[in-house]
Amino acid sequence: MNNKIRTDLALEVRESFPEDDVEIKGVILTENYDEENDIRVSTVVIKDERGAKAMQKPIGTYITIEAPEIDKSSENNHKAVTEEIARQLRKLAGDLKGEEVLVVGLGNREVTPDALGPQVVDNLFVTRHLIKEYGTDFKEKHHLGNVSAISPGVMAQTGMETVEIIKGIIKETQPKLVIVIDALAARSIHRVNTTIQLTDTGISPGSGIGNNRKALNEESLGIKVIALGCPTVVDAATIVSDTLTSYMEHSGFDETDIDKFISEVREQQIDNMFVTPKNIDESIKRISDTVSEALNTCFAQAV
Repeated sequence: MNNKIRTDLALEVRESFPEDDVEIKGVILTENYDEENDIRVSTVVIKDERGAKAMQKPIGTYITIEAPEIDKSSENNHKAVTEEIARQLRKLAGDLKGEEVLVVGLGNREVTPDALGPQVVDNLFVTRHLIKEYGTDFKEKHHLGNVSAISPGVMAQTGMETVEIIKGIIKETQPKLVIVIDALAARSIHRVNTTIQLTDTGISPGSGIGNNRKALNEESLGIKVIALGCPTVVDAATIVSDTLTSYMEHSGFDETDIDKFISEVREQQIDNMFVTPKNIDESIKRISDTVSEALNTCFAQAV
């Protein structure tokens, strides 16, 4: 299929290449599967400009955690996913995991599929004010990390680019690491509310739905940025295209006819529509609990 896919997940971009093109120059894909907990971790590393051009994504590491049970109220699975997210966060943070951390919850809390970031921040154990109030001895006695957090809202609410707000906060508080949380868009309906992506390349707010804002990354903010997101929506045109493609393939149409027909369908007035599951309220609550617990485990307590 030649139609452009709309996704924030590097893994889905990698999967969009033809099956016979196993190796993409400058891109490395590795996978690990935890059969007991049904958790698959895929790591896409874009090594150089060749890989970045092929993938249309910045050079860096993209870790995708697929956990189909994350959207269900299972305590055992919740713990396993939390531990996996924390493990991958520590890997990306490296030596900075014990330093001052600023968590930024992107999104609009009034729009449920976009409320992941604000809800994660609501559940965080923030400690910076305690350390400033009671000092280093208090921090060491209670084994606290140094965490601050902000939900800056969206441009329509504030009139400011998110990067402008965050740069001001960084200037005043001097964190060493920024963790950005955001809702994403997926290519596959099976990855909605079941997948977590972590990357050390930062993020462009709203990119998944074609509403690009200025990027939040090390270049724009001046310090290391880790982005963590979960896809909560799928492009409606993608769902229609997949359904029609499957039907036409089983009906004997050749690839040229399918491509032509799907291209005509995508030109209809469904291009700016996005679909989210009907239980999105419950899903956002569960996922935000899982992500915030992983963040608390990594950064709120010194280890």
